[in-house]
Amino acid sequence: MEILSPQNARVKSWAQLQEKKHRDKQNKYVVEGIHLVQEALSSGADVECVAFDIERGIPRELTGIPDTEQGVEWIGVSHAVIAKVSDTPSPQPVFAVVRKEAGQWQDLIMREGGLVMVLDGLQDPGNVGTIIRTADAVGAAGVVLGRGCADVYNPKTLRSTMGSLFHLPVLEGDLLEILPEARAKGARLVTTLLEGKRSCFEYDFQGTCWIVIGSEGSGVSPEVAALVDDAIRIPMPGQAESLNAAMAASVLMYEALRQREYSDSKTGH
Repeated sequence: MEILSPQNARVKSWAQLQEKKHRDKQNKYVVEGIHLVQEALSSGADVECVAFDIERGIPRELTGIPDTEQGVEWIGVSHAVIAKVSDTPSPQPVFAVVRKEAGQWQDLIMREGGLVMVLDGLQDPGNVGTIIRTADAVGAAGVVLGRGCADVYNPKTLRSTMGSLFHLPVLEGDLLEILPEARAKGARLVTTLLEGKRSCFEYDFQGTCWIVIGSEGSGVSPEVAALVDDAIRIPMPGQAESLNAAMAASVLMYEALRQREYSDSKTGH
């Protein structure tokens, strides 16, 4: 199939997916570039179609991915179509339209021993995407985005995840509803405070642990803070006043990974 005119009705609906209200309405989003499209196809995401620059053909990296069972539609499009759908000044030669899949946070709560990252009002798409990517790297059970967070399907967030969005559950919901239920099922909720009494290197991250990261400017909201069991601090003996949210989350996740998989009790040393 070919679509060459940027005025095509289907192209217009794809271009609308750059806005959150249309992503919510259509229940779809766009991923751009060979790597993200490759990750979407390889992971079995619900890909509706892949559009590629008709002059350059289907990228070689995508030709060996089995997609017959998914019923993915491959569409050759003009550069003008790609430019209309893309949110970048120098568009990639391929994009995919992916249907959102509704995950259940109840399933995440039932994951005994899981490490879960919880984001409260984190508005920077780059930080949100980086935390998802790091959570994937350490083998976390999932990521929960509360109200006020950057949209996970925002193009900038998607690029920052580098495809990790397709590797672990990333769910959105009301933390005031989710966190009490997680606690009732045995999860310990921990967050960071500059005045936290214990350092993150003294804290026990074993077992079912949910780490709550607050917004860049004001931290965890008072309502969410009231639900948290423990507040810890990240030692900063240097002169920097703070770390950004993604860096702080990464420090905590890797300390949790060290304790869970690389401590003396695990290695036998």
